[in-house]
Amino acid sequence: MAIKLTDVAKKAGVSPTTVSRVINNYGSLSQKTINKVNQAMKELNYQPNSLARSLQGKQTQLIGLIFPTVSNPFYGELIDKIETRLFEKGYKCIICDSANNKEKERNYINMLAANKVDGIIAGAHNLGIKEYENIDLPIVSFDRQLADGIPIVGSDNFQGGYLATEALFMKGARNIAMLTGSQKSNSPTNRRLNGYLEFMEKHQLPSKIFKFQQTYQSVALKNIEIRRILENETIDGLFCTDDLTALLVYNQCQELGVAVPDDLKLIGYDGTMFIQQYFPQLTTMAQPMDDFADILIDLLMKRIENPEKLFDPYYFLPVSFIQGKTI
Repeated sequence: MAIKLTDVAKKAGVSPTTVSRVINNYGSLSQKTINKVNQAMKELNYQPNSLARSLQGKQTQLIGLIFPTVSNPFYGELIDKIETRLFEKGYKCIICDSANNKEKERNYINMLAANKVDGIIAGAHNLGIKEYENIDLPIVSFDRQLADGIPIVGSDNFQGGYLATEALFMKGARNIAMLTGSQKSNSPTNRRLNGYLEFMEKHQLPSKIFKFQQTYQSVALKNIEIRRILENETIDGLFCTDDLTALLVYNQCQELGVAVPDDLKLIGYDGTMFIQQYFPQLTTMAQPMDDFADILIDLLMKRIENPEKLFDPYYFLPVSFIQGKTI
């Protein structure tokens, strides 16, 4: 049987109204009374109804997180940091894995709105989600253009692409290629390509850009495309715009007898703790995960407090170079 507010009141020896006032932090109560009610709720494992409180004009202390997939180490690490920090601030998270399914993302947005979350942090890849333009909730975006008026937090992707290409060049590579996603999503991450192109043009080097046909593709299909590139293209340096793709390249090099870094110099992008701990030999451009979490949350809290205030559209943070053994 579900524990009710009246059960808490009976155990604490106070009125239901007093319990409600403690839960909602309303009115003047003695610390002794507050302690008695909190102790009773703890002993009975009573969970206040956040939705009911929101209908009374109170915040739900719930935040929605919409990201492509928690199975990706980059998003998994970022979500973990965001959730931990929000919990420390008294918020709980509803984590929504939108993958590459537009309808799934729409359903999640509507669900979060129906549950009256206080705000949303979104880093989705799907295009054409009109709900972001119409939803009456504070939203902050991670690395994605969702709608006008929604601030974007991300790394300085142009700087990262430029520095990654420069690192390959400084180690002697001249036939430098780039392996990236489809570039279809309206994303600031596409500027990694611009950074690569600017460096190549500045040094009068021919650019080679290889794109996977879809943002999300099976590992088997990616391996086939990578193998085709390694067998048929003349390259001595390769910039992969994410670390997991760089690992696939490294594995294919091992199978084909391509020596890294002697025959092919390889650099990735992301620098998650997973990569640093389990594949430290990969040279990569590391994104500032702790700073991402802090700024995403700080911006969202400010938007919750001042929903009418206009914020800067972009908050791009510098990346850092991690030297491994692949260049």
